[in-house]
Amino acid sequence: MRFRISHLARRIFPRGLFGRSLIIVVAPMVVLQALVTYAFFVRHYDIVTRHLAHNVAGDIAFLTDIERSYPPGPTRTRLLEMAAHSLGFRISLAPGARLATPYRHSSSELKRAMDAVFANRLGAAHPFTSDAAGNVVDLSVQVKDGVLNVVVPRDSVVASNADIFILWMVGSSIVLIGVAILFLRNQVKPIERLALAADAFGKGRPVPDFKPYGATEVRKAAQAFITMRARIDRYVQQRTEMLAGVSHDMKTPLTRLRLHLAMTGSDAENAAPLQDIAEMEHMLDEYLDFARGDSGEDAEPADVGEVVAEAALAAASARAAGGDRLHVETPPGIRIAVKRNALKRCAINLIDNALKHGNKVDVALARNGHFVEILVDDDGPGIPESRREEAFRPFHRLDRGRNLQAGGVGLGLAIARDIARAHGGDLTLGSSRLGGLRAAIRLPV
Repeated sequence: MRFRISHLARRIFPRGLFGRSLIIVVAPMVVLQALVTYAFFVRHYDIVTRHLAHNVAGDIAFLTDIERSYPPGPTRTRLLEMAAHSLGFRISLAPGARLATPYRHSSSELKRAMDAVFANRLGAAHPFTSDAAGNVVDLSVQVKDGVLNVVVPRDSVVASNADIFILWMVGSSIVLIGVAILFLRNQVKPIERLALAADAFGKGRPVPDFKPYGATEVRKAAQAFITMRARIDRYVQQRTEMLAGVSHDMKTPLTRLRLHLAMTGSDAENAAPLQDIAEMEHMLDEYLDFARGDSGEDAEPADVGEVVAEAALAAASARAAGGDRLHVETPPGIRIAVKRNALKRCAINLIDNALKHGNKVDVALARNGHFVEILVDDDGPGIPESRREEAFRPFHRLDRGRNLQAGGVGLGLAIARDIARAHGGDLTLGSSRLGGLRAAIRLPV
């Protein structure tokens, strides 16, 4: 039961900080107004109305005393006129009339008060009716000689400040809620900007104009984000520069070895050493690509279909794959902010890997809600589900089933996933509809 209530509360209450903060401000105000309203209407309003009704009932009893004590004639008429003038009522007497039953009343408080007064003064409750119409209350009382009709101002019977009280209460609440909305919006806006900056940085997009502002705690969090971003950028730059230096230093002796072999031996004798040198240079290039990632390139709006088509053409040319092996379906018009060269390198790695292990490869691009998906399917041997995550480990070769890094150093998939995640997305492996492996890049719009 508790779990169902908490689950329902999570679904009903807003998820955003602004909505929750507004509820924190508004909820106590609503509860307080409910208590004040209850105290006013149930206690003050009812008590005041009861007292007013009791006073009016006393006046009506006084008028019935006059009617009962004096016979019809000028004296009784003059006394009733004097009472009307003093009390501010309109009084008339219908001789011989009878009240129709059942007796109807517009106010239960007035009925109870008059019943009590009549019982005390007259010995028994007189039948009477009451009808509220506009700013007056029309009272008709059965008396000895007929029906006594008294028109009483409504303010004399019912407390008249209820509407003003409600108006002031609702008006002040609206003003307070408006002030709370403006204040909370200004407090939440820096947090939203920090979240957008962190999201953009996670997607590899520049955030040049982000500055800390807002409350002290938000400023501290924003400054910590700026410091973290600078440290990550510095780390990536240092790693890239270090491996670039290592690559340059190692390529220099490799170039000398290549020249030495070209000058000292025949092509047949030097074929194997030259192949080893070429593999070492390829390994160094992959190390450098892995270390560099997508650094040094800014994200800009680009047609993802064009990028994928260029990657497919480059991979097919490198593998000398004809149109019968590679089918590409990239609808135009899907534009998002990406690092074009990095995304192209990512797609080339996946398509080249598919061509390496399959006879037929399908490349597709589709928009799926708030994401763009690049799907690469092949009909190769595939990878067991339990070992798919293992294939992403850098410098790791699968020793059973399909070896995704055959002829390489185990960095192709690691580079591709690193690029996808740098765009705020991910790269996953699954089962292909062609029977082999499916590599899926998912990028946020």
